[in-house]
Amino acid sequence: MKISHNISLKNHHTFRIDCKAVTLLFIESKEDILCFIEKKNDYTPFYILGGGSNVLFTSDFQGTILLMRSKGIEIQEDTEDEIVFNVAAGESWGDFVDYCVQRNYYGIENLAAIPGLVGSSPVQNIGAYGMEVKDTIISVEGYSIGTGEKRVFSNQDCEFGYRSSIFKNELKGQFIISSVTFRLSKKEKYNLTYAGLREMAEKSLEPLSLTAVSKMVVSLRNDKLPDIRVIGSAGSFFKNPVVSDEMARLLREKHPDLVVFPLDNGAMKLAAGQLIEKAGWKGRREGDVGVYHHQALVLVNYGKATGSEIVRFYQKIIADVVLKFGIRLEPEVNIIG
Repeated sequence: MKISHNISLKNHHTFRIDCKAVTLLFIESKEDILCFIEKKNDYTPFYILGGGSNVLFTSDFQGTILLMRSKGIEIQEDTEDEIVFNVAAGESWGDFVDYCVQRNYYGIENLAAIPGLVGSSPVQNIGAYGMEVKDTIISVEGYSIGTGEKRVFSNQDCEFGYRSSIFKNELKGQFIISSVTFRLSKKEKYNLTYAGLREMAEKSLEPLSLTAVSKMVVSLRNDKLPDIRVIGSAGSFFKNPVVSDEMARLLREKHPDLVVFPLDNGAMKLAAGQLIEKAGWKGRREGDVGVYHHQALVLVNYGKATGSEIVRFYQKIIADVVLKFGIRLEPEVNIIG
């Protein structure tokens, strides 16, 4: 394993907080995973970091950061209608989406330009514009940190939920994902259930194609999200809250313009960004911490914000939303400190 010590994490996570870790381990293979597991007592405490696009460090990390850097895209099945890939955890998610779009493999194009790594995608069950990664995952392979045992989780075993999985809950910090197996379609099929995407497709003069859809998704993201190369951010900071049908009805009596999305289980999902905007936080800034002016769901680091400053800032937002709507927002970002 490649090992570094006392290294800044600023360039290893998208919030770009200037903090350090005692040790960095670069995991480039399954052998590196097993080596780490064998010597894990020497590296405790530890945190597994993918692309760093969904994490906020509140202080220096007094332990070991595992950076997943394994590579490889392997075709396991290839039929007239479908193709199955096994993809290494360290592959860039955006690069994998582009790889599939360029070859006309359907199923993940609406997830274009999401920062992070392939191995992180099932942990968070990433989703955007009417699509979730769980709908293409066959299985997730990796190793138990406690025993070194290799395990393969079927889609059902992963216990996928809204921005959630067994790896984020029950197995958090106990399992290292080494690869993910996806099934994609070769048949032309587009998901335009998201209104903004559908409207763009209807107005476009370009024929509908995977490339066209991918470009529209990237355009939508660029309109709402900051360029993380310039402004530090972890994308959507809060989960969209899920409430009962009755709660949604009562809220809409007081706030008729509230956006409500019905879910399959009868519950209702609200738009956290709208709640934050209505509470008066869109575009607000305190020092180098702020709410992005194009999207209230996004918190940003304008340059020299600390993790603790961002924590104090988001806690104020939560308190104001509770005061106005009686709903407590939950961070989607992992808070480490």
